[in-house]
Amino acid sequence: MSSFPAASLAVPTPASSADASQMANAIRVLSMDAVQQANSGHPGAPMGMADIAVALWHRHLKHNPADPHWFDRDRFVLSNGHGSMLIYALLHLTGYDLPLEELKKFRSLHSKTAGHPEVGVTPGVETTTGPLGQGLTNAVGMALAEKLLATEFNRDGLAIVDHHTYVFLGDGCLMEGISHEACALAGAWKLNKLVAVYDDNGISIDGQVTPWFVDDTPRRFQAYGWNVIGPIDGHDTDTVDRAIADARRSADKPTLIVAKTQIGKGSPNRANTAKAHGEALGLEEVKLTREALGWPHEPFVVPPQIYQAWDAKASGRTAQAQWEDRFATYEAAHPELAAEFRRRMKGELPRNFAQVAVDAAVAAHAKAETVATRKASQLALEAFTAALPELLGGSADLTGSNLTNTKSTPPLRIDLAGHVKLTEGQIGRHINYGVREFGMAAVMNGLALHGGYIPYGGTFLTFSDYSRNAIRMAALMKRRVIHVFTHDSIGLGEDGPTHQSVEHAASLRLIPHLDVWRPCDTAETSVAWTVALQNTSRPTALLLSRQNLPYAPKAGLEDISKGGYVLAEPGEVGLRHGPQAVLIATGSEVQLALKAQELLAQQDIAVRVVSLPSTTTFDRQSAAYKQEVLPAGIPRIAVEAGVTDFWWKYGCAAVVGIDSYGESAPANVLFQHFGFTPQNVADTVRAALSR
Repeated sequence: MSSFPAASLAVPTPASSADASQMANAIRVLSMDAVQQANSGHPGAPMGMADIAVALWHRHLKHNPADPHWFDRDRFVLSNGHGSMLIYALLHLTGYDLPLEELKKFRSLHSKTAGHPEVGVTPGVETTTGPLGQGLTNAVGMALAEKLLATEFNRDGLAIVDHHTYVFLGDGCLMEGISHEACALAGAWKLNKLVAVYDDNGISIDGQVTPWFVDDTPRRFQAYGWNVIGPIDGHDTDTVDRAIADARRSADKPTLIVAKTQIGKGSPNRANTAKAHGEALGLEEVKLTREALGWPHEPFVVPPQIYQAWDAKASGRTAQAQWEDRFATYEAAHPELAAEFRRRMKGELPRNFAQVAVDAAVAAHAKAETVATRKASQLALEAFTAALPELLGGSADLTGSNLTNTKSTPPLRIDLAGHVKLTEGQIGRHINYGVREFGMAAVMNGLALHGGYIPYGGTFLTFSDYSRNAIRMAALMKRRVIHVFTHDSIGLGEDGPTHQSVEHAASLRLIPHLDVWRPCDTAETSVAWTVALQNTSRPTALLLSRQNLPYAPKAGLEDISKGGYVLAEPGEVGLRHGPQAVLIATGSEVQLALKAQELLAQQDIAVRVVSLPSTTTFDRQSAAYKQEVLPAGIPRIAVEAGVTDFWWKYGCAAVVGIDSYGESAPANVLFQHFGFTPQNVADTVRAALSR
């Protein structure tokens, strides 16, 4: 990878020490006032980190309040999101569209100042940081995206991708295990443009952390391959300023700045106590804090000169204009690359995507192969990764099982100097995450939030439990992230109940705004991938089989994308009687439903088979379409190798499922043992009809 000169950066002239102190105090008073007015929140972290915030936001951060989505801005993540008033105060003071009235409505219904920062709600917030540690991990994904995009697109000294990712974090983020997963990856990837500032105040909700948090944090991060600065005085703005400047000069390592601070700084009676962490200071303590800070102004009043000192609109316009001039030069020299860059950053699929998708599904339909749906997924990915250079895959140490790699996605590798290695001129697009399911899921969220890539990653379905909170956060943030979950049922076989997913499909379907697909064959798998890639504001979970599944004959492919469709009508028996029952099935159980249909036809019982690969997608269809597929007044029997509770929502008369854990035995033995046989399905239908 070529090295590129750093882009010039327009920043305000550093404030004097006295001015810096008053700028920090503006954050402190706005934070304590907002929390006091709401009588809810966490004033301690914003008050303690205010001086650090002055050093970063006033002297280093490249951003434009008038355009929060300008591509080459620095990314800022507040991983300790409970201290949300810190970022709200900063966004307000620097000139974002976050007026004082919104700060006064902190934590109130429909305000832009929710209890924890939420992307898409507050302009300037880059990610939703509620659960601790995930913001830090999102930042790792953002920094990785920057590094890879710079390698792909920067040319001839024209660095159109050249920004840093900054993250503030606290003790809680470091106690969460995900921080280990993410920071080890950041060190391995040599993300030198990632700068983390650790608010080392030694206090959590339960008090002084020393009885339960004894990590040697600097040495821990050095072991990850990070550059570590500190401990430093986090209340000395100039010292923090110099530390950030040093961090920005790192050529091959991410940097952790350990900043010693006092939680609730400025509060005479609450500073350095757990009470400053998560409760309002109280009216009397707010008054005393104002006096201690020498702040004579009324609540929510900031003097004009301090607003002027904080105002970043002019410097932001200049920084963005400099980048736009550079991009114009780049576009003139490399028009095709520039057009591709614009498309990628808009999140748009290539113009030929629709044809690629149709061709993949039609080919799958024509070949009618008997393969595991994990293999069907890889077959679809071969077409999609060749057509979409933004597809960035990976696996949590299960590549050979998840089959997430393709001919177009060589492994991502970083050399000793921190450069991305190229394979035939291309970056590696398959990431070996190691055994880090949670870290992988949250890194993928960061990649999606940054823009430029569509991330997907694989593990076994049972390990979705490890990834679950990051999956939920992707759904909450409405990001296009694709989870490939293989080994989707007791069909896993001999590995036994610890690895056999029973409740996972149902539990994932309960997450709002998450699409869950459990396809039955190659065509359904190809369509599932198509829909997942088209869903720009919705994550997707693909649940795929380990065992081979026969192709399910079908009249056409057009209704698969609706999540559910009539796969097989009852034939001649149905012509005489119409369907007497509807069998609903997903994944590997569709073949059982089709065979049961044949058995029942021999007894003159007409059954319609409905394949429902995505209940979440089907549920969004029109009432008329759902009625067409599942007509009223006809008994419904669901068949799925998982817990039965989920299926009663469809008004089923019976469910063939499994409400216990699995066993260790070959898959064919287990399906027989648990009653997943055509005969048992047929018997269940007859019993339902006889009631």
